[in-house]
Amino acid sequence: MGKAGRFACVFTPMALTIASLICLIIVGLGGTNKNHAGYNSLYFFRANTTDINIDPTDLNIPKNPLTDAFINQTKDGVKDALDVKDFYHISLWNYCAGDFDNGKDKVTYCSPRKNEFWFNPVEVWGLNNTGVDKLFSKELRAGLDAYQKAAKWMFIAYVVAVVTTIVEILVGIFALFSRIGSLATTIVSTVSSFFLIAFALTATILYATLMGSFNGAVKKYNIHGSLGHNMFVVVWLAVAFSLGAGLFWLFSSCCCSGRSNRIKYGDESGKQGKYERVDSPYGHREGPAHFQSGPGYQAPHHGLPLNNVGSKPTAYEPYRTANV
Repeated sequence: MGKAGRFACVFTPMALTIASLICLIIVGLGGTNKNHAGYNSLYFFRANTTDINIDPTDLNIPKNPLTDAFINQTKDGVKDALDVKDFYHISLWNYCAGDFDNGKDKVTYCSPRKNEFWFNPVEVWGLNNTGVDKLFSKELRAGLDAYQKAAKWMFIAYVVAVVTTIVEILVGIFALFSRIGSLATTIVSTVSSFFLIAFALTATILYATLMGSFNGAVKKYNIHGSLGHNMFVVVWLAVAFSLGAGLFWLFSSCCCSGRSNRIKYGDESGKQGKYERVDSPYGHREGPAHFQSGPGYQAPHHGLPLNNVGSKPTAYEPYRTANV
């Protein structure tokens, strides 16, 4: 297998590694532009508050004629008072919120991007100083604390996965020239896959658990949480591409040396040779007449007994290779 075979052997894991990096970039683009429908469809968790129904008497509102009139309003009055949107999307860096417009999502706000972001519904919905805050805190406090810590680790795993995947591509260039380069790339790929799997598992378990505790705590308020399927499909595609790349990097470090297996005869100029007769060790070559045959012809023995000629095995080869 020559250089062309080596290139073909390295091309597959390189393409898979680039595909994994593209998936990771797509994950990071979720929630970064409120005017981009594709980015807005990428989220880990969605809180649907369209039919939110909070009893106004649960709110810590001073009693006076104005607030009494407010308490008698419908649930939409409570929703407007708390400035709660129809839905909230939780992404890697931030959250986005919006309303439904003719049955379609219309994102109207995205929070500033922040490292190690986690979504705090009590703070976002302005329930800190209300009676509802106390109700939420009792049922969600443990879950939110665990979510905050896990979200920090998830973000770190994501950043490390992105960085090591980029390094994997750069080191993979050297794999074109030798199997040692493939071995080094395999090691980097293993590290990248480890953190990518850690990120994917953490995100899946974290938000699946959060969805269960969230729905249990706010079900009576007609708030519903769900997972973002598009985001998790992209995340696990990145894992699949990364694992596939690692296997092919390992294969290229064991095989596909890039050296030719052809055996050439002749000198360095590439000229191939042919066999020509050489002198016998039992006599001198005296030109074409030396090669005689026919009835009654007997080769000279130069004083050697006949029983010593041809009676024992010998490594002598009467032909040699001559370049042409």
